[in-house]
Amino acid sequence: MTNLQILLSWDDPATGERREPRLSVPIAFGREFARLPNEVRGERVSRMLLNSEQVSRYHALIDWEQNQLVVTDQGSVNGVFVNGQRQKRSVIANGDTVQIGPYMITVTYSVNAPAPITSPPSTIQFNPNTNLPDPSLPAAPVVTPLGSNFPPPAFQAQQVVVQALHATGLPVDECDYLAVGAGLGSFVWTDLLRISGVRADKIVALGLDAEPYARYKRLCLNSQIPLHERLRSNSDSCPDNIWGWPSYALREAWHDFRQGQLNTALRYLWQVFAEPTFIETYTPRAGNVFDSIDREARRIGWQQIYRYGSVRAIRKTEDGRYCVAYSRGPRNYAFLITRYLHLATGYPAIQFLPDLQAYREKYQDFKAVVNAYEEHDHVYQQLEQLGGIVLLRGRGIVASRIVQRIYEARKKNRNISVLHLMRSPKPHGNTFQKATRLVKNHYEFQPFNWPKACWSGELRVMLEKATPDERKSLLADWGGTTTADRHDWQQITAQGLSEGWYQITFGDVLGVEQGNQKRTITHIREKGLGELKLEADFIVDATGLDAKVQTNPLLDDLVKHYNLPLNHLGRLVVANNFELVEMRNTKGQMYAAGAITLGGPYAAVDSFLGLQYAALVAVDGLATARAPGVNRLNAISSFSQWLKWVFNQSPT
Repeated sequence: MTNLQILLSWDDPATGERREPRLSVPIAFGREFARLPNEVRGERVSRMLLNSEQVSRYHALIDWEQNQLVVTDQGSVNGVFVNGQRQKRSVIANGDTVQIGPYMITVTYSVNAPAPITSPPSTIQFNPNTNLPDPSLPAAPVVTPLGSNFPPPAFQAQQVVVQALHATGLPVDECDYLAVGAGLGSFVWTDLLRISGVRADKIVALGLDAEPYARYKRLCLNSQIPLHERLRSNSDSCPDNIWGWPSYALREAWHDFRQGQLNTALRYLWQVFAEPTFIETYTPRAGNVFDSIDREARRIGWQQIYRYGSVRAIRKTEDGRYCVAYSRGPRNYAFLITRYLHLATGYPAIQFLPDLQAYREKYQDFKAVVNAYEEHDHVYQQLEQLGGIVLLRGRGIVASRIVQRIYEARKKNRNISVLHLMRSPKPHGNTFQKATRLVKNHYEFQPFNWPKACWSGELRVMLEKATPDERKSLLADWGGTTTADRHDWQQITAQGLSEGWYQITFGDVLGVEQGNQKRTITHIREKGLGELKLEADFIVDATGLDAKVQTNPLLDDLVKHYNLPLNHLGRLVVANNFELVEMRNTKGQMYAAGAITLGGPYAAVDSFLGLQYAALVAVDGLATARAPGVNRLNAISSFSQWLKWVFNQSPT
């Protein structure tokens, strides 16, 4: 059949974001565009490039043959899998999953009518006043930061004249170093500046929360990680201590030893010695991490450095610096001028599946359909009292934590069950060279030493040396939707499946509506069973966070105003020291860190270690540029600063 179009759907291996191209058959898949055929049987071929070393140069062909859709392996090294089974040549039914390297592609087509296209996940903006997810805000910004009377017309220039800012009559302050965001990324950069010799009165951290971990803490609590629970991090990932020693495990062991709890103290020490080969990796308690950051914040003078403000726009100035226009409250505006600027704005929005967003808008029901990163304790409170069914969407690390929270709720009420809806099976984990990730019950597991491998191992060196195209391939192989390799989560899943209160269903969502007694009804197309209805008391969306530049009005304005390049993931292009080279302004330098730099020289950018690494190389860049007050750390000065940390003395 000519002109048959099929919908290919998969989650991007690097970011988890949805990709849904509609292409005409025949379709050729491969790693090198030039190796893919232009024509097959005289028909023009749709060429699909998949960036992964696991994908051969010309890997597979999907074509319509004798009234059937057929996929044929083109002699690839790693093979083609149809519904989890390796096939040289196989008929593809509507809704089948074809795996090519790390790409799990669902094939949807209709002979009589075109298949419906599912919209990509939408987002919920964070309320600028509370920094909490706000469903009342639009999914995408409809007004740029320059859409009001502030900033003034002077901010339309490529290089703002400082004298014009003073002419506005608004406050104009200056500092040597400015951190935009005032979250964990800003805190780690500021901490390293202080350790490197910069005085507190030379630094400003501009943001909405006085506590640098405030947003991270809220997201943890909302996703059911209370203060006594352990984070998804390892022992020496210490935002309060760039040296990583003593690690959280040693600190917790010392605390328990002083409390007379010798067994637990020895267990923590054994964990850090034997992990991950002989025992599960140690992870710190959330409350301990936040308390440690509080101590370091007091030590470096964070209270003096932090300044409340919502940044509206950033511009270069005509004298080689940068100006930040920000709001200090209703109709209270000001400017900050700096020579060195650091961007660490974090995740501006939570990703929200479009069918669930449509449900909430239609029925104005914000209780039954929730996002895992929203405050939704009412779900578990009602489950513990009345029981019920939860439909879970997404299968990453947050989904694992939600399942654990429901497992805990079942101890109070056994009449609770979980329907876990996944788009497709996951029979194999991502493979890179000789390493393959473990998969159990369609969860792909990633060890806690992943950020550490990115920090000091060959992965970091490989990524730094790679070209942009090579980085696409590497991040596709290394990425994917994963959950932490924790035995307790694996045991809960296995127990739930054996006892029947936890079930996994595969299918594409056709729509969500409200049924009797305000219960949710999810219509899905399930492989081999046609259309099904899944009824539930609650739906929890655990598909993650969104850090694309266009989601953040501040970054979107900056990129458009200066025509900055974006990488293949839609994030900021940074050098290996995390500088935004295109924003250099004579001696002025701008750096970035965190999720907004994914796709650059470091893979685990939003981890504690990722933020520390970005700060280290950025401050090294400042030292190379002879920025005022910045002294490059050596063995003696570093040891001296570590002693000050141990005895809780100010760095300068």
